[in-house]
Amino acid sequence: MSKLTPFHVAVPVYDLEESRRFYREVLGCSEGRTSDHWADFNLYGHQFVIHLKPRPSEKADHHFNPVDGHEVPVPHYGVVLEWDEWHKLEERLRTHHIEFVIEPYIRFKGLPGEQATMFFLDPSGNALEFKSFKDFGQLFAV
Repeated sequence: MSKLTPFHVAVPVYDLEESRRFYREVLGCSEGRTSDHWADFNLYGHQFVIHLKPRPSEKADHHFNPVDGHEVPVPHYGVVLEWDEWHKLEERLRTHHIEFVIEPYIRFKGLPGEQATMFFLDPSGNALEFKSFKDFGQLFAV
């Protein structure tokens, strides 16, 4: 694998201030440039941007696909963390009483691609997945 560079992703949020607090205080991201309509964050070294979007008149349900006996929300985004950092984030989320869509657990236990994973939603309903591998060589294992 070549040297990884930071990704950039922008997601819609319905309440900019509520979302800014979530990404700063719950996830611990440092905030960068901001405007009345968007805000940049450092999400584990990646450029993550929230953009204000009007709330739809009808709530859109998530789509779910089965993975390892769980229903995974689609779309979702997140970061692959070092093992200890993943556990620190899990503790931080529990301290903030975050409700998990999929509770933290070890997926594909004993199989190629074994990983720690957890899913939860931000205040606007964007699904996040954070995962970790004891062996990063398993990231693309088949």
